[in-house]
This record gives sequence, C-alpha cells and structure tokens, in this order.
Amino acid sequence: MADREQVVGVRKNGDGDIVELKLSSGQVVGYKEAQQMAKNDQIENVNVFRGRDGDEHLRSNPDGREDNNLDNLPGF
Repeated sequence: MADREQVVGVRKNGDGDIVELKLSSGQVVGYKEAQQMAKNDQIENVNVFRGRDGDEHLRSNPDGREDNNLDNLPGF
C-alpha cells in the first residue's frame, strides 16, 4: 500500500468548522472526502466517529498531544 497522507493544514468557515483539509501531498480535499479517505485508511492519524448529533465527524487519533489535533493545525 502506498504511503498514507497526513493532514498538514485546515481551512475553517466563519463558524470555526473545518471545511477543507490540506494533505502532505499538497492536495486539498473537502471535509466529506477526507472522511471517506480516513475510512479507507488513506490518511494517517485520523478517524471518523458518530457524534451525539448523529452525524459523522473527523478527528485526530488520541495520542496525548494537542498540537496535532485537527483544530490546532495551521490554516491555509
């Protein structure tokens, strides 16, 4: 299997929600596409979970660090 991508940046909307993610290859993908890629194990260190709201959400794998949480990644 090819090397998996890493999320290196995020773009947020006016509400502070992540709408696009920038990957280590330079590719920019929408939130829903990133969820599908995570499900397909194409992106490292992220997973998809179903929130209390019933929707699926993307999050970084818990590793005790906050600097690599999706919300804390640099914008682009």
